[in-house]
Amino acid sequence: MRVGSVYRRLLKAVNKHIGKDGGKGHFRDFISQEFRKNSALSDQEAARQKLKLASNYTYLIDSVHHHQDLLFSYNIAVDRSDEMRKILNKSAASVGLRLPDAYQP
Repeated sequence: MRVGSVYRRLLKAVNKHIGKDGGKGHFRDFISQEFRKNSALSDQEAARQKLKLASNYTYLIDSVHHHQDLLFSYNIAVDRSDEMRKILNKSAASVGLRLPDAYQP
């Protein structure tokens, strides 16, 4: 594993899934600080282990967010009644109909 590619992939995953804005910059700062601190390790096995750990964190971040996207796409644990109502209204309007307004107490 190359250090530069693992570092770039980890920063890319953090930017994509966690964000860059405002109070989330400390994630990027921590990653940069850890890579700089461990760049001078003389023990090759320890350096390899830390690099593997960083690669595993990247994989974890990507996997957790992919799993979350799948849950949302399968409508698990999400109330999508408003979205469905909009879709049904658009479908009805496309053929010239209007859905009745239902009474909601």
